[in-house]
Amino acid sequence: MIDMETKETVTSTWATGAGPLPVPWDMRAGVRAWWTPNRPPPGANDPSVRPTEEHPRPVLLLHAFMSNQSFNFQAGAPFLRNHGYCVFTMNWGKPRWAGRFDVPFQGNDDLTRSAEQLAAEVERIKKLTGVPKIDLVGHSGGGGLLMQYYLNVLDGYPNVDKAVSIAPSNHGVSFSTLTYVFRNVAPRSYHLMARKLFPLCDQGAVDSEMIERIYGRGDTRPGPKYTVIMTQHDQIVTPYTKAFLKGDNVTNILLQDGCPEDFSEHASIIYNERAWLHVRNALDPDNAQPVPAFRVDPYFPGWK
Repeated sequence: MIDMETKETVTSTWATGAGPLPVPWDMRAGVRAWWTPNRPPPGANDPSVRPTEEHPRPVLLLHAFMSNQSFNFQAGAPFLRNHGYCVFTMNWGKPRWAGRFDVPFQGNDDLTRSAEQLAAEVERIKKLTGVPKIDLVGHSGGGGLLMQYYLNVLDGYPNVDKAVSIAPSNHGVSFSTLTYVFRNVAPRSYHLMARKLFPLCDQGAVDSEMIERIYGRGDTRPGPKYTVIMTQHDQIVTPYTKAFLKGDNVTNILLQDGCPEDFSEHASIIYNERAWLHVRNALDPDNAQPVPAFRVDPYFPGWK
């Protein structure tokens, strides 16, 4: 185990080629940015940046359910940009009833419509950068239901080389069984909230028709290399093992296997430096390095 005093020295070995963008490993940076959903995080959507010989594919980051690009990737976007990647972000799943209002809680519209948004963005990025394939990195609903619908149902897999998921909602979620409670205790409210206002809530339930549509013919498709990065402290995807995929082209990673003192949970994992070191390995496996073990507090450093 590496203590916090030596953590900076150890992780600095990963900083070769790192750029000038600050990387806040603190979820408070995302909370502050949540209110500006249409402002890309630092390092993303820069029109002057293109893929390089070292990193020939652009990376598209997909935010979580009830989130947006600005909240999710205040750390991940500058981290990847500092290491030479061409980074894109997008908002998906804006509720249709919001109209022209820039609501911060996105990622909750009908999944079929959201996946079409993703498909259009992939094609736009391919055309813009002149590449045949891109890499996808998604968190929660972005790395689970949205990404897998695009790959499996819309047959987007020929367009993707690496599919990296962080705490993904694979195989449906129960919110620690709250979905079942809500359905039975307040069925009318459930119908309004989960089916009318935020339809992805119901579509993402473990026993939904949508789950069968996405995973019914197998978790993966040939071509992409899949990586799932998960925490055992996840309270949304329960049990946490549901996040893992099955397939010959899959690598499933549990953060606590490499560090028992990694206490990140479903939301804070996206601001976990160790998680993004695993992402970097997944995007560039030929240059992968061991991810060091150091304590990771939930939500923000120094949490007590």
